[in-house]
Amino acid sequence: MSELVFYTNPLSRGRIVHWMLEELGMPYKTEWINYGEQMKSAAYRKINPMGKVPAIKHNGAVVTETAAICTYLALQFPQKKLIPPKGDPRLADFMRWMFFAAAPLELATTVRAMNWEVPAEREGMVGFGTQNDVLNTLELALGKGPFICGELFTAVDVYLGSALIWGMQFGTLEKRPAFAKYTARLVQRPASVRALKLNEDQLASG
Repeated sequence: MSELVFYTNPLSRGRIVHWMLEELGMPYKTEWINYGEQMKSAAYRKINPMGKVPAIKHNGAVVTETAAICTYLALQFPQKKLIPPKGDPRLADFMRWMFFAAAPLELATTVRAMNWEVPAEREGMVGFGTQNDVLNTLELALGKGPFICGELFTAVDVYLGSALIWGMQFGTLEKRPAFAKYTARLVQRPASVRALKLNEDQLASG
């Protein structure tokens, strides 16, 4: 049996990976890592030298970065059908939108959250151009629905869906009807509900 260890904190992007793990339905062990001394300790930096969560260790191999973890898990457990198989044209959508969410969308929301301004004459220098470009592009992609790969729910929906849910909740993304409709489907998934409860219970336990 494969060994899967998950390092996280309930107030982190680890919630995305937690949801992904619950979608997989495979056995895993959770190591809750506190911010501060524990997360920056020499022991944890052997897992992630950045001193950040989430991270996973699977059969001795370590994976960090949330989008990478979600993609890795989908590939490692293809029987769960959370990534289109090789040769399926939907795999192009999977790769395109996973990395779109991890790069242009992530940067665009960070810029807005930090109240940074990108001068109009330098928009071509940043990977996302403008936030409006990013959101318009996502809106077109979601029009294929109900999920980013059409009828197939995948790891991209876990990652991208989480980004949209959090962005709209905290005001770093515009609340558009297409985004609200898409995320409303996602938060009702049993795995999403379970992951949310696990993290809220951990917070409540102190």
